[in-house]
This record gives sequence, C-alpha cells and structure tokens, in this order.
Amino acid sequence: MMAESKTESSVEEEQKETYLYKEKIKCSPEEEERLERLHFWKIINVFRYYSAHVHERVSRAERQFFVLPLQHQMLLTDFIPNLNRIRKCIDHNQEVLQAIVQNCIHMFENMEYGEEDDIRKMQPASTFDMDKLKSTIKQFVRDWSHMGKAERDACYQPIIDEIVEIFPKDICDPRQVRILVPGAGLGRLAWEIAKLGYACQGNEWSFFMLFSSNFVLNRCSEVNSRTLYPWIHQFSNNKQSADQTRPVHFPDVNPQSLPPNSDFSMVAGDFLEVYTEPCSWDCIATCFFIDTTHNVIDYIDTIWKILKPGGVWINLGPLLYHFENMANELSIELSYEAIKSVILKFGFKIEIEKQSVPTTYTENDRSMLKYLYDCVFFVVRKPLDQFAPSGLPNTNGAVMQDFLKGSISERT
Repeated sequence: MMAESKTESSVEEEQKETYLYKEKIKCSPEEEERLERLHFWKIINVFRYYSAHVHERVSRAERQFFVLPLQHQMLLTDFIPNLNRIRKCIDHNQEVLQAIVQNCIHMFENMEYGEEDDIRKMQPASTFDMDKLKSTIKQFVRDWSHMGKAERDACYQPIIDEIVEIFPKDICDPRQVRILVPGAGLGRLAWEIAKLGYACQGNEWSFFMLFSSNFVLNRCSEVNSRTLYPWIHQFSNNKQSADQTRPVHFPDVNPQSLPPNSDFSMVAGDFLEVYTEPCSWDCIATCFFIDTTHNVIDYIDTIWKILKPGGVWINLGPLLYHFENMANELSIELSYEAIKSVILKFGFKIEIEKQSVPTTYTENDRSMLKYLYDCVFFVVRKPLDQFAPSGLPNTNGAVMQDFLKGSISERT
C-alpha cells in the first residue's frame, strides 16, 4: 500500500507541535536551577555507576564463553584470564572516576547542588550516558597523553599556527589579545594558547567535560601520574588481547606549569547564553565544535556579534551533527557549502580555506577499525568597518555558574 501524502491540516498540526515544543523549553529561573541540579547529580551518578555497567558487559562475555562446547573452550586458554585483566582495569578506571567527581559540588560559585548526604542510592545509568562517559575517558588520551600528540598536531596545531601568524608577539602584546575557545572539552587547546602568552578562555557546557577538565587542570600536577584504560570497552577489532588492556598515562605535561602571569580561564555554560557582549573578542578558535548545536547559524550569529571589528574566527572540524538522529530535538544539518554562504552573508571575509584536512578523533591507533574525518579548515575575518548587527534573534536563558578553582576562573 502506498503511503498517504500529508494533508494541509496535518502539516499545520506538525508546525503547531513544533511551536509548542519550543514554548515548553522556557521555564522560570527557579525551575532552571532545579533542572540543572537534577542533571548535575545525574552525571555524578553516571560516573559512579561506571564499574557496575562495564562489569556487566564482561560478565555477559563470560556467560557466552561458557555456552561454547567444552572442546572450543579448551582452545581459548587466555579468554577468561583476559576478562579478569579487564575487570582489574575497570576497577582502576572507577577509582580515577571517583577522584574526578570528588568535591565537584564546590566547583561552581553561586550555585548550590546540595551535599554528599543528599545523594540517593546509585541508580542504573542509560547506555547513552555511559557512552558519553566512555567517550570522555578517551578525551584524556586526545588532550592530555603522549599517545594523543598526533591528533593534537593535526587538529590543534593548525589553529595555534594561525594565531601566532595573525597576532605575532613582535608586533602585539599577546596578553592583550583575547582568544575564546568554545567547546573546549578537557581544555588542552585553550591551555596551549595561554601557554604562548595570549589571554585565553575556554568554554564548555558538558558536565562530563567540566568535571574532567577541572580534575586534570587543578588536581594533576605531576607528569604521567595518572593511568586510565580507555580501550577496555572495545571488544571488537582488537588485533591482540593485550591491546584492550593497554594503559594510557596522563597528563603528559604539568597543567599547572603555565607562567605566573598567564591569563587562562575556563567558563561553564551554553556558548549561546554565556557570550552576549558585542565586540569583545579578538579571536574565536573552534575545533570540532560547529556541528554540536541544533542550528549552526546561531553559532555564526553569536561569533559575528562577539568578535571585535577586525577580529578573526579560526575553525577546524567536520560536520557530524550531534542532534541529527535524536528524537524531539531540533537539528538543522547544513552542508559546508551552505554554511560558507551564510558566513559570507553575515559579512565575514575568508582569508584561508582548506576543504580537505584529514584528522582522527580519539582514535585507538591499534584498532582494526579507524575513522578518518576529512575536515574543513578556515580563517575568516570580521571587517574593521563592521559592527555587530542589531535585531537578530538572541538566546536568553539560565547560565551555569563559572567555576573558579586554580586555573579555572570566573567570568564577570
């Protein structure tokens, strides 16, 4: 039977539902705080539930092994010993994750998340959230381990090289050059920029990343003093069993070794909601970021507004839209061609454009399966005679409080 075409009334009903959905996301500041508090403790619970979740995966592998005919089991003499090694790695990872979330309630100013006594019994976490946590564990490899150097050289170094080229130290005072890194993750790109003497601020929304960046930036001072086992969750495409339990040591540098006069900070909150002050940044550096929004034009709009006249936007990354297949989530998936057209219509001038920059992302270099992103790299400038347009839509909402410990400071 052929599918019926949509009637005019059904299309109108869909439009009405979309409009109502947008209305539902608006709530009072008190409700925003309540929801944020619930989300905070939900992510704490995910960190604490990690070992139970992954141990169950290992137990499933063990149960399936014992279903095999005995003669087959006898051929796999290292199967159970390898699972036992994985279990030890799980327990070690859990110790690190517990250290990460310890005292997290003190990370933020002017936001009460409750006390440890308020924690209810640990609850099972969703597969979706556990996948986020596993991805965060791999972020330590990318940002703060020697093993991640190749990725940093491919993704971060082109951005850093352009910053040095555009704002040379022999012409300008780098301490007066304000650089913003939205979607800063665990903070390595922003840290490297600050290390060169520029005034750099990272911005991040995800509690997974915020907890972890706070830990590595403020509580890790000895090189390679911590260990994680990021590949134990990968049961397929292993060439050797030992590859699955391979350790990764971090941090590969002392995150607290920035010069005493460094201007480096990390700010928590939604990029669109936190950064509304017009003409306030000399440079915006985005890496694997512009595809993380519901509508990339919102990002372009905000970047245009907050850049100073003459300021530059440097971007490197793919277009793997995060909300593309999520139910009840708005997602506008634009081609790079369409994005480039919007950038030009806002008034940006393209200075550098490379449409084929191959990079990886949290890659397991010993895996039999690897993903290669063919990224776009561009540098665009807001002309000196241009000012932030008025009258364009701007997102307003509750902003997560800045967290202020050590090298992570308040945004006023």
